[in-house]
Amino acid sequence: MNFPTELADSAKEAARIAAGVTPEQFGGHTPCPDYDTRALINHWIAYTGLGMELRAKRRPHPADLATRDFTADPRWAAGYAEQLDRSAAAWADPAAWEGEIDLGGMAMPAPAMAGMLLVELVLHGWDVAKATGQEYRATDATAKLLLTVVGEQAEMFRQYKGFGEPVTPPEGAGELELAVALSGRDPYWSA
Repeated sequence: MNFPTELADSAKEAARIAAGVTPEQFGGHTPCPDYDTRALINHWIAYTGLGMELRAKRRPHPADLATRDFTADPRWAAGYAEQLDRSAAAWADPAAWEGEIDLGGMAMPAPAMAGMLLVELVLHGWDVAKATGQEYRATDATAKLLLTVVGEQAEMFRQYKGFGEPVTPPEGAGELELAVALSGRDPYWSA
């Protein structure tokens, strides 16, 4: 299954959320208890910005990608938006969806990798939105796809401590809220 449209839509939403963050919010709490807002944003940018493009193009991540402080640049949100455009364009190429992607000793089918990237892009976008008092907006197609991918990959993410135990979703929850709850996040979390 290929879903470049949902990746592109999620990239636009990530850029919108990033543009709404102020430097005063960097030290705030997030739904990810191991990260303050700055650390979460840096993780989000590393893997869904440059990292997303590099995966599509089958290029390795730079050794320092996970430790960069992207927020040290006053233009970080604009730079992230530009990188997201390049990343979405890379996944719009049908060749990106073919074969496997080497993860350094382990290979993963390209669509499964894209699913992991969608999870990172949307759920951490939701986390950043919640941490900074914004509303995350997913298209219906993206929310439906996210719920499917989270359902398929939840146990793997839990093994690597990327997800907590599922929480009870709110009554009448939509697909985005169901995916958030399944990932171990509280859909009602607030800063």
